[in-house]
Amino acid sequence: MPLNSLHPSPLVEQAAARLREQITGGDWPIGSKLPGETTLAKELGIGRSTVREALRALAGAGLVQPRQGSGVFVIATHEVMDWPTRLRQAAVTDAYEVRMLVEVQAARLAALRRTDEDIAAMRAALEARRAASTAGDAAFIDADIALHAAVVTAAHNPVLTDLFAEFMPALREALISLVHLTGVRADEPNPGDAAHADLVRAVEARDAEEAARVSQAELQETLRRLPTRG
Repeated sequence: MPLNSLHPSPLVEQAAARLREQITGGDWPIGSKLPGETTLAKELGIGRSTVREALRALAGAGLVQPRQGSGVFVIATHEVMDWPTRLRQAAVTDAYEVRMLVEVQAARLAALRRTDEDIAAMRAALEARRAASTAGDAAFIDADIALHAAVVTAAHNPVLTDLFAEFMPALREALISLVHLTGVRADEPNPGDAAHADLVRAVEARDAEEAARVSQAELQETLRRLPTRG
């Protein structure tokens, strides 16, 4: 199957899509070596730098592997979805349930490991969340996320911190929409303030089980409001 030239637009995406079709369609089976960058660039009608970026995207998807001095080889015919993409495409409730697992454990660890600096950061984030109660929904959600991030940071576990950072971009828009659609802030501009204050106090008191309980209850309340799987 000839590749045919591409037309202007996001050329890297187009090139990656065209090459992906060749691989998943069986034109280049597993173990085969792709044509060189110069050849691919000529066939697709694009520059070598664009081809290079497209191949990098395919490598990130687990379809090809560059081998120093040998070229680029096909290692799979089915794309492996990376973690950020999987999160973006997951049902909001599925992602939120896993977020709960991360945060409840983080709250427990934060109570055991927190420093005075961590407590100061959590208190400041709590006050910032309260201040954001007079702002729009997006600003309020961002302030809420910042408080949760301060608790996760206090757990002093870089893996938990990284997991939280991966989850929040995927959930932020859904949470903003949830606040807007439910009108939860119409009567109470700062919903959940008492629960968040309790969480900070539990962490400060080094009460790990109370911190976990409060975190679980607060997150469960939000999960209850999220749309169920269709």
